[in-house]
Amino acid sequence: MACGITLRRASVLTAGHAVEIHLIVSIPQIQAPRPDCSGRTGCKTGIWKNGAVMTEEWPETAEALMRSRFAAFASGDADWLLRSWHESTRPDELDLSDNPLWRGLQIVDVVGGGRHDDTGIVEFRATYLDSGSVGVLHERARFMREDCRWFYVDGQILG
Repeated sequence: MACGITLRRASVLTAGHAVEIHLIVSIPQIQAPRPDCSGRTGCKTGIWKNGAVMTEEWPETAEALMRSRFAAFASGDADWLLRSWHESTRPDELDLSDNPLWRGLQIVDVVGGGRHDDTGIVEFRATYLDSGSVGVLHERARFMREDCRWFYVDGQILG
């Protein structure tokens, strides 16, 4: 398995009741120095959420991750924003209580960030409403892929 993680489901009968068990099984990489997900449709990973293992598909490209992060800002999903932020630059916590109302995302430019890349840049414009005024965040964001997953690293605010 290229990504090294798989989610297994099993049903077990105990005391006359069927119980579904979710296990995360890690398969070590022996031949490849790092996972290669270039031929896959996405790396499914098991995550603990509210006491249960949930399956999610991690975005395959830097642009797809940028789009998912915009949606997370728009919906106030700080958990996804932190998990998709590279550990080298990730803050300890993220307070979205004063988050503006995000309205739209325009991808301006993409450099790298594909299935065969380890780094990528996504330039975007995100429009928002704040106190009745329309604003635009124009950023050139850097992304890095590690262990089959794209992460937001940082960004440069433009004009």
